[in-house]
Amino acid sequence: MKKIFLTLLVLFPLLLSAQTVDWQRVAGQEEDAMRKVYDKSSVSASWLKGSTFLMYEQYGRFHLVDARSGRQEPLIKDQQRFVEQYQKLTNDSTMKADKLRLYGLTLKNNDSRRFYWTRAKKRMVFDRATQQLELDNSKDVTAGKSVKDFSSGSSVCTKDSLYTMLGDKYNLHVRNNKTGEIRQLTFDGKEGASYCFSSAKDTIREGNASGNWRGHVYIHLMNDDSKVGNLYIVDVLHGDRPKLKTKHMPLPNEKNVRQYKLYWYNADTGEGKVLPIDKFKDQEVKLNFEDTGDYMYFTRRNRSVDTLELCKLYLPTGQVSVVIQEVCKPHLNINLFGYRLINHGKEIIWWSERTGRGNYYLYDNNGRLKNRITRGDNLVAGRIEYIDVKRRRLIFIGYGDKQAYDPEYAYYYVADFNGKRQQVLTYGNGTHELQFSRDHKFAIDSYSRMDMPTVYNVVSIDNPAKHFEFARRTDKDLKAAGWKAPVLVDVPAADEKTRLYGVMYLPTNLDKTKKYPIISFVYPGPQDDQIPRSFTLDDVGNQSLAEMGFVVINVQPRGSSPLRGRDFYCFGYGNLRDYPVADDKHTIETLASRYPFIDLSRVGICGHSGGGFMAVTAMLTYPDFYKVGFSASGNHDNNQYIQWWGETYHGLGKRGSIPTNMELADNLRGKLMLVTGDVDDNVPPTSTLRMADALIKKGKRFEFMVLPGKDHGVWSPYYQNLIRYYFMENLIKPNSRDVNILKHE
Repeated sequence: MKKIFLTLLVLFPLLLSAQTVDWQRVAGQEEDAMRKVYDKSSVSASWLKGSTFLMYEQYGRFHLVDARSGRQEPLIKDQQRFVEQYQKLTNDSTMKADKLRLYGLTLKNNDSRRFYWTRAKKRMVFDRATQQLELDNSKDVTAGKSVKDFSSGSSVCTKDSLYTMLGDKYNLHVRNNKTGEIRQLTFDGKEGASYCFSSAKDTIREGNASGNWRGHVYIHLMNDDSKVGNLYIVDVLHGDRPKLKTKHMPLPNEKNVRQYKLYWYNADTGEGKVLPIDKFKDQEVKLNFEDTGDYMYFTRRNRSVDTLELCKLYLPTGQVSVVIQEVCKPHLNINLFGYRLINHGKEIIWWSERTGRGNYYLYDNNGRLKNRITRGDNLVAGRIEYIDVKRRRLIFIGYGDKQAYDPEYAYYYVADFNGKRQQVLTYGNGTHELQFSRDHKFAIDSYSRMDMPTVYNVVSIDNPAKHFEFARRTDKDLKAAGWKAPVLVDVPAADEKTRLYGVMYLPTNLDKTKKYPIISFVYPGPQDDQIPRSFTLDDVGNQSLAEMGFVVINVQPRGSSPLRGRDFYCFGYGNLRDYPVADDKHTIETLASRYPFIDLSRVGICGHSGGGFMAVTAMLTYPDFYKVGFSASGNHDNNQYIQWWGETYHGLGKRGSIPTNMELADNLRGKLMLVTGDVDDNVPPTSTLRMADALIKKGKRFEFMVLPGKDHGVWSPYYQNLIRYYFMENLIKPNSRDVNILKHE
């Protein structure tokens, strides 16, 4: 009886804690629950082929919009009658009036009075004036002009079928189809350094070779991983016996990393060789298979990721020359860098961060700079969406527009090649996405924010100031179901100068007279900050977590994103552990000064992958500030993580030069949960296990969960509730306990 009484005393705080959470309310804020409500106002918009018209469906009704004027009208006045006619023509009874499935509609000569539609193997035409649906016996209006094929050619035969490339398991053999003679070309292929596909069988046959013909020239870029070290993963759930999985995984500053060989063979001359393309030690090489006549382009990048060259290979002779060299310290923005060959390689559009912010530049094919294309002191040019070679202009995504609340909202721009004209195509404070008409003269612009459902405009590319809103989604039903929009956050970084942006989630029944624990959901980048910008319900479970009685924030730190220019992006270079945590702590303190309901005595931090390593770093750097941490799949020792990550974002140096969380293990004072999937081959379990070992050696108490069968994507209902319970039991009603279980203190 005494033992039972003691057990109840121990469990009482946890039982009390669980009773403070209304799990039904929590479930009501989950994405699956809210999605059903939000989808009532969903909009499905698409272009009608061969026209300046678009159609969209909302609340079960279809509408037709003229992109030139913004004028809209019902696509079908009587949908019930339309379905009845359709059923008679096709004998298909699955179509319903309130759930029409219309897609692939076409207009003829931009005439909106009739649309053409193929379904159930029937081609039909609908007269919108008479509301008559009939079988269409006219010429197929969907037939279009053939498009010239500029593909790189076959991996097996030349286009004239004179030569066929064969392969055994590792090496190349060429067959002269006129004489039938087969000749072996390479002799150095081996496991991990093959001229053939990994699936190739040990017999000479077609389909084994993995290169490409360009005319009578064959090109193969070999990835030589023969000396790269292995990663070993044991799949314990595989049948009766665990299965060992092996993959190549080079580590930062290791001697043996991937090497590249560019093999060239000219069937007309019979000459074949590995080309002397090595410029940088341990360089990375990427081929461009676009058809540029007698030339093929490729890039090579040095191992320290601060120098990149665009080269061209003269196919008839195998001669290689440098066209453009790009040097950017401390490292290139590998997430945004790109180039495009235009006019079959006569000109080159090249992305560069030479001004501190990304822009596109125009070069000729000899590497002579013609001019800068994109403009804007605060604008970062992103992905090119469309290139109009005839009108010599491009459409690209840009970040930092003056309309935007958040500089990482995506906007679209059109810019002339000569750099003299650039114009924004999208209007409205939110992040945008364009869906172009087939001729790229118009676009559907859908934009939103975390606190604003999607708005739909139609935009003219030639006259972007002439844009029309034709639909928008509503949050009316969401609000009726108890949803509240999250709060957009704008705070200074720890330097009190740089602005940081993110989202704050609050309980829908927030009582501002009470105090709430705060949880920071973190991800430090640098390749992406994982802050939601477009309208998203319960992003990664943050809103439903807040509903338990927490304030949950997701705010970027400096160094987290490539979209704000080189200084922001490279903030953490050389310090691939500590760089994000001061900003996170400062953000929490700033928000607590603004919102008195935030309780600074109960601060939690949670993250996955890079966010997992950041959560532990924060717990160990500010042990009196962060009380509870949840870390999943964290790369706690980046010396043992993938090569490109550590070397790009920290820099090349001696083995073990990157600081690790293990070095701070003695600082732990709060409550920490470590989680890993046991078959994670992205951030291997090794990292979390060694973090656990470091804590054990310091006598630190912590929780550890291994999720069997889970790779890097650990998300599941069990995982989500593991997070919820851990913070509930340790932040809502925290109990004190010894942290060091060896010293009992």
